[in-house]
Amino acid sequence: MPNDLAAKIHENLSRYPKHSYPKGQILVFADESPEHIFYITEGRVRQYDISYRGDEIVVNTYKPPAFFPMAWALAQVPNKYFFKTETETELHIVPLADAQAFLADNPNVTLDLLTRVYRGMEGVLGRLVHLMSGTARSRLIYELIVESRRFGQKQSDSIALEASETDLAARSGLSRETVSREIGKLKEQGWLKLDSKHIVITDLAALEQALGHEV
Repeated sequence: MPNDLAAKIHENLSRYPKHSYPKGQILVFADESPEHIFYITEGRVRQYDISYRGDEIVVNTYKPPAFFPMAWALAQVPNKYFFKTETETELHIVPLADAQAFLADNPNVTLDLLTRVYRGMEGVLGRLVHLMSGTARSRLIYELIVESRRFGQKQSDSIALEASETDLAARSGLSRETVSREIGKLKEQGWLKLDSKHIVITDLAALEQALGHEV
């Protein structure tokens, strides 16, 4: 997002009440339509559904300066998802009517929102391809690449991910045991390693090349 747009969004939406939430706090329940939107300034928020087995299936993750849930806010699409903090998070709560008026009065912000929606849709379509036709290996590699690009902490010659095996299972639709087994194979190939807090990608190019070969 361009810096001028980020500044405009922050100037307008940060004047509303700020709330701090711990990791794991559910902000919105499925089938609940809040009377406001959330503007996130710190942390991350997970949008997910619950499978018939009781597993979380992640459909999106929001980071600053996102605001949500916009499908309901703009199109009155009934909310079918849970929204939960993935980390300690700070949010501003904006009345729905004010958020709608802000977007109507600032078409450049609305255009940027639409651009990000389409960019996110490309990610959803890529995930769908791997869910429908990929192997467990390719599904995991896809999620590792997405996680690296969106949330990875760049180091000198590697990328550290805060995602756990459980997180990756929720994103890929695999069991945690399958994720653990496939991570072990990638570790043996020297493409990643594990430390006490992170999955560390040591060869992102190799992961990208392997994914291309498996599509």
